[in-house]
Amino acid sequence: MTQTPASGSPSGSQGRKAIVIGAGFGGLALAIRLQSAGISTTVLEARDKPGGRAYYWQKDGFTFDAGPTVITDPNCLSELWRLTGHDMAQDVTLEPVSPFYRLNWSDGTNFDYSNDEASLRQEIAKLDAGDLAGYERFLDYSAAVYREGYEKLGHVAFLDFASMIKAAPALAQHQAWRSVHSMVSSYVKNEKLLQALSFHTLLVGGNPMTTSAIYALIHKLEKDGGVWFARGGTNRLVAAMVAQFERIGGTLRLGDPVEKIETIGDKATAVITKSGWRGEADAVASNADLMHSYRDLLGAHPRGIRQADKLSRKRWSPSLFVLHFGIKGTWPGIPHHMILFGPRYEGLLTDIYQHGLLSADFSLYLHHPTVTDPSMAPEGCSTFYALAPVPHMGKLPIDWEAEGPRYAERILDEIERRLIPDIRSRIVTQFHYAPPDFASDLAAHMGSAFSLEPLLTQSAWFRAHNRDDVIPNLYLVGAGTHPGAGIPGVVGSAKATARLMMEDLG
Repeated sequence: MTQTPASGSPSGSQGRKAIVIGAGFGGLALAIRLQSAGISTTVLEARDKPGGRAYYWQKDGFTFDAGPTVITDPNCLSELWRLTGHDMAQDVTLEPVSPFYRLNWSDGTNFDYSNDEASLRQEIAKLDAGDLAGYERFLDYSAAVYREGYEKLGHVAFLDFASMIKAAPALAQHQAWRSVHSMVSSYVKNEKLLQALSFHTLLVGGNPMTTSAIYALIHKLEKDGGVWFARGGTNRLVAAMVAQFERIGGTLRLGDPVEKIETIGDKATAVITKSGWRGEADAVASNADLMHSYRDLLGAHPRGIRQADKLSRKRWSPSLFVLHFGIKGTWPGIPHHMILFGPRYEGLLTDIYQHGLLSADFSLYLHHPTVTDPSMAPEGCSTFYALAPVPHMGKLPIDWEAEGPRYAERILDEIERRLIPDIRSRIVTQFHYAPPDFASDLAAHMGSAFSLEPLLTQSAWFRAHNRDDVIPNLYLVGAGTHPGAGIPGVVGSAKATARLMMEDLG
């Protein structure tokens, strides 16, 4: 199909060149938008496969997604194909997941979380029928902050403080200074329901006890758009984005880490990779880790030094410990997504986010894709991963080489106790991914899995800007810039950054 510029893209951008560093969701989404607008775009990726945090492994016939594995707002993705008159369905199949999550507590209580209104109200009533009216009010609140925080502000760059002041009345109206947990607790009283309606911020690196109440919008986002799975795994969605990017003329270079962003004065002029490849560009955008972008890639420029120092004083999201395992047998009774809550909620979060402790207890997110797509494991087998939030290496500087295997055994003990009694005799293959892996594979600062912590004081204008304040043709995309982590967040950041780049290059 003939490449056509995106609707409304400036014709003056034709013939311009852009380089995007990093082939994560944000980088690929940005590259597709730029290429769709006629800007010749090259994506440079350090690893042997695209995807960034959405990497994958194939071992012993099992396919393991690194994550993210919860896909919401599929429209923000399909829009990337519609820019050039294509259909996402030609490259990947998204299937709805129901329930969205099964929440399980150690006392055996289950709560199936979905957007089936009748079923959800039954689940709430099982916990406490007295909270049904409060849930209705929370739903209204979630819808209101969704309109303000996602629909109106989620794809708009905050480049100056005036833009923040303009948004302040709406944020104040919705009590954005309160935490998600605090806001939910003003509507419902049952402790388990309170956890069920506030845990979502953990999926974007935020502590429910401190993350702005604006993030209650996730409930509305999931309710309206559903939760989806890419057949074959999240890696197939990444592959589909690459297919769309290359179809319209984009170039992807794999396995060649960027080592330097060249500058002349306050202008980015080229990018140099480890192999010695040098690419000149009219604009450079980084989907790499924020600290890595400034401290390492821009370390020869005063801006890189100053910004790295500033970033070192920010609060960074925790890391993750992810145990991947392939086992014999199939488990139709274990849903695609499951949250196994531990005996503590607030105390555990305090240990992770404030004290930097590897607690004796933990809560787990269990991913079981083969219940939806058996092709991700050999016949008669199942693919799983169990994910535990853990402090980043700046708060917990332990030897993960020694601790990792012990922690993996503790996780298996918990799954054995609560779900699969003979799990160890069934294991065909297993491996784990710990904070040092995030640091080495992704150049993630202190092994943080989600970049800057999503606090109100680190959101919108207070987050890293989509366009650098000093180097005007250097741009940022991904979890570290506005609006933040998660697939809709980083794809939204790409929309905001692309708009700036097209205007500037026009």
